[in-house]
Amino acid sequence: MVLSIRLASPLQPALAALCRAAPRQHRGLSTPSGQGHTLNLGGIFPPLATPFSCTREVDYARLEENLHRYASIPFRGLVVLGSNGEYPYLAPRERLEVVSCVRRALPRDRLLLAGSGCESTQATIELTSSMAEAGANVALVVTPCYYRGAMTSAALVQHYTEVADASPIPVVLYSVPANTGLDLPLEAVLTLAQHPNILGIKDSGGDITRMGLMVHKTRQEDFQVLAGSAGFLLASYALGASGGICALANVLGAPLCQLDHLCREGRWKEARDLQHRLIEPNTAVTRRFGIPGLKKAMEWFGYYGGPCRAPLAPLTLPQVEELRGTFSTNSWL
Repeated sequence: MVLSIRLASPLQPALAALCRAAPRQHRGLSTPSGQGHTLNLGGIFPPLATPFSCTREVDYARLEENLHRYASIPFRGLVVLGSNGEYPYLAPRERLEVVSCVRRALPRDRLLLAGSGCESTQATIELTSSMAEAGANVALVVTPCYYRGAMTSAALVQHYTEVADASPIPVVLYSVPANTGLDLPLEAVLTLAQHPNILGIKDSGGDITRMGLMVHKTRQEDFQVLAGSAGFLLASYALGASGGICALANVLGAPLCQLDHLCREGRWKEARDLQHRLIEPNTAVTRRFGIPGLKKAMEWFGYYGGPCRAPLAPLTLPQVEELRGTFSTNSWL
């Protein structure tokens, strides 16, 4: 469609070069010094939206269509069953089927991260093991939060340590206070960074000072910090983050990979100009309109978005127009 043609043309030369380099390992601005891990998380990962049919069943055919289109973008890998995948609304059977479906379609040189965090440590261990059997390379484990008042640093360190001890695949911590109301404490992160099976953290809080401290204080560990949003991706890279798991990559994957490339090349002015154009669209599909907004925007760029599961409600017509205006004023539509 005309929208994707307009998007692709100014980025085409850079995108072609990135695609040629995709099978090679990414090198982040801050290369972990430890020897325990072999997986490099440097690069962009879209946290995939889960497509549903009009009857709100997981639409695996539409999922495969989206995966086919994403294959042309030089992502480091994909994330399934994160917040944008409506993970809490999927049945256990559906979660495993989604992982298996994505793994079958994903080239072996690209990583598959799968959300496996549950409220109890035991359930998290069991699901993490099942995700590994289904083909996940890495487990993305969100903070348990239902008993938020009891989730002290000590409790969270114990939880993640037991999960990492039992997990057959590396673990990435996931702090998303906008959804959980709980920020994984810095002191807990620094303790957990020393675990040989904990690979890094996806930090979606947006506190750049905190992220910089994580990079600085774990520089002797094999620990990688991932920006959890496209709105602060450039700032995260400037402080040494390895990559980004960004909802906006479902919609504007090529520009986010271009931003990643510009930062690694040290082309900071070009990176800054591109980052500026991504901030408002990112806010619109995250804090402002959430997953319904993300899925609506996907449709404008040739992907299948479709409905969300209740109780998430579709956007109203005025909200759709506001969302479209945000992309238009930043020259994406």
